[in-house]
Amino acid sequence: MSICTTLSTELAEPLAATAATATTWLLIEQTGPWGAKALTESHLDPQLGRALDAAAAGSGVRVALIRRPGRHADDRPAAGRQVILAHTVPGLGWIRRAEVTDVAELLSLDLAAAGSGEHGGFGSPHTGGPLALVCTNGRRDRCCALLGRPLAAELAAAGHSEVWEITHLGGHRFSPTMLVLPYGYAYGRLTDASAKEVLAATAVGQMAPRWSRGRSCWDRPAQAAEQAVRKLIEETAAEALTVTQQPLAAGEWRCRVRHTDGRGWLVEVVRGLSEPPRPESCAKAPGTPVRMEVRSVVADQAAAC
Repeated sequence: MSICTTLSTELAEPLAATAATATTWLLIEQTGPWGAKALTESHLDPQLGRALDAAAAGSGVRVALIRRPGRHADDRPAAGRQVILAHTVPGLGWIRRAEVTDVAELLSLDLAAAGSGEHGGFGSPHTGGPLALVCTNGRRDRCCALLGRPLAAELAAAGHSEVWEITHLGGHRFSPTMLVLPYGYAYGRLTDASAKEVLAATAVGQMAPRWSRGRSCWDRPAQAAEQAVRKLIEETAAEALTVTQQPLAAGEWRCRVRHTDGRGWLVEVVRGLSEPPRPESCAKAPGTPVRMEVRSVVADQAAAC
């Protein structure tokens, strides 16, 4: 195990509220090796990668490259490639997919609309089971390759879900990490067994709080609030809760969590720092990562009105 994952585990750094944020994911199949900045350091045309990154800025869409688990030789032939567009807001989510021969076609997508939940008729609906996306980009952090690639291979061999390797999910020190669609929950510190449990839960409309880093459609304070309520009421139904947040002061938020059954909670969240210092990834010097701390959870009486 690498230094960053070892220290994070030994220091019992919380997984909650560490998921990368995106309302919508644009996932583009790209074979071959990936660099640390994969959109511009892979066999994808760097100019096209920069253009996609710029188009996504501020839209709520996160662009990443994906590939099937296995060996990734430079001379692997290029052909039609899979593109997955997934919106993950509770009750409004969808997954659309298409095969393209020219990734430049994706520049015509309205990413601002996609980030807001409008797919514009892109591709066709995904009709299969959960999609498992395991971070494996060793050029970004070695633990993602050392821990992520064996996990992706095992899940693919098990055949329970459609499995892809993905370029970046953040939180290297929580490797192996995995994003699961359709719900957009990120998970960390997985084993072969726990990852299979996560996928089995997802297949029946559940999520797995024990390994959850948060639902990626929420900002980090809202992720923390959702997780706190789930723990309080022992709720695992993936679509049961929605969250809104508002700032109270610098580094402080009040979040309203609503259940589909009408219940509600007010959750106050504050920004803290993880002490003592630890590296956020293998290539970085020790630092004090930001963490979200739940200060209070109370019933929202207005929710019942």
